[in-house]
Amino acid sequence: MMRDLDDKKLVRSRSHSILMENRERVTITGVQDVDSFDEASVLLVADLGYITLHGFDLHISKLSLEEGQLIVEGEITGVEYSDHEAMGGKSGGFLKKLFK
Repeated sequence: MMRDLDDKKLVRSRSHSILMENRERVTITGVQDVDSFDEASVLLVADLGYITLHGFDLHISKLSLEEGQLIVEGEITGVEYSDHEAMGGKSGGFLKKLFK
């Protein structure tokens, strides 16, 4: 239990921010990985969970996992947060939920 608390403190010490400019460009920090992307959505893993960007003509203009930064451009219509357990936890994983 103490180990879990220590792990959460380490994760929360990293900076996370979302800066959206005119719903055409979004810069996200605290990014660990990009799980999937296409012109309509970008699913990324952040330090505190998953983030899904929704929109049209989306493209990744910058991805730096060393810096933990992602820049996406296009017409952004939504930003959705999910925790790690909801997307890939004990309930069977992301793909199982996707194809339900």
